[in-house]
Amino acid sequence: MPVEMPDQKIARDLLAHYDVHARTLSWRAAPGANATDPYRVWLSEVMLQQTTVAAAGPYFDRFTARWPTVESLAGATDADLMAAWAGLGYYARARNLLACARMVVRDHGGEFPDSEAGLLSLPGVGAYTAAAIAAIAFGRRAVVVDANVERVVARLFAIATPLPAGRSQIRAAADRITPDARAGDFAQAMMDLGATICTSRSPACGICPLRADCAAVATADPAAFPVKAAKKPRPHRLGHGWWIERDRHVWLIRRPDKGLLGGMRALPSSDWSAAPDPRSPLTADWRTIADPVDHVFTHFSLALTMHWTDAGQQPSGPGEWWPVERLDEAGLPTLFRRAADAVLTQRKCHDHA
Repeated sequence: MPVEMPDQKIARDLLAHYDVHARTLSWRAAPGANATDPYRVWLSEVMLQQTTVAAAGPYFDRFTARWPTVESLAGATDADLMAAWAGLGYYARARNLLACARMVVRDHGGEFPDSEAGLLSLPGVGAYTAAAIAAIAFGRRAVVVDANVERVVARLFAIATPLPAGRSQIRAAADRITPDARAGDFAQAMMDLGATICTSRSPACGICPLRADCAAVATADPAAFPVKAAKKPRPHRLGHGWWIERDRHVWLIRRPDKGLLGGMRALPSSDWSAAPDPRSPLTADWRTIADPVDHVFTHFSLALTMHWTDAGQQPSGPGEWWPVERLDEAGLPTLFRRAADAVLTQRKCHDHA
């Protein structure tokens, strides 16, 4: 009888646990069955990049109800898709989503490539996403390492090299324990373990199916893995935004396609820098919100000072008058939705003063 190697035991124990405790998610097939729709796997993986399951779930359900196939998504307008994505953040993902859907339809007859190499040729599909789709949708053996898997593997093997340098060791260890069969289930089981048991803080080691094989359990502090390099301070920037209202319509612009919040509807704003240009879009009687709207992007934080006016005139340059009562339909990104709420609150106080 062949002897089971430790790495094989890890996969066996984890898959047995997954068969009983797998999370039920809209995009996931039941344990033991590969997902039959690569479109849903791809869409979920793009939405889950730097986003929690709780945040992405409602967007996934709305997207698949509105665009149930890659062909229907490829036919969406840029404006409709960006509006539907509003609030989910990291808007380059939305632009790549549409570009990828169109390429799959145009160049691949509506069928996603079934290999990592083929998937990597698609817009917005990097190494992790390609591996996840190959394993989960097509049953290919692929090494899938997201933040949850990274944490689980670093603890299993007590990898003490600080990130990001330690990632090559983590990937090599993940490769060793990835089985040839049920690679998609194994990847999702690792994700579930990291999300529900082997969490960043206070891991529940007592109920972990891999406790017996985990090197970090033998240390005084399993939560110390993975070891992270000290964070650099996030730069702080300032900006100005303008709410221009006429006959219960507000002036909205569309941001340039490239750059932060590219292609999104927005309120007019200045540059975002240490010393932004405060020149307003038009000459008017401006009122200023006392407290700036604070927002944190990946690489910097922003304090946006909002100004508002009943202008009665249209600014120069492209834009559109949008009904204030239908502002929820404009698809404003979170920063500008919060800026709009701040203005509307201030206006209500002003009108009742």
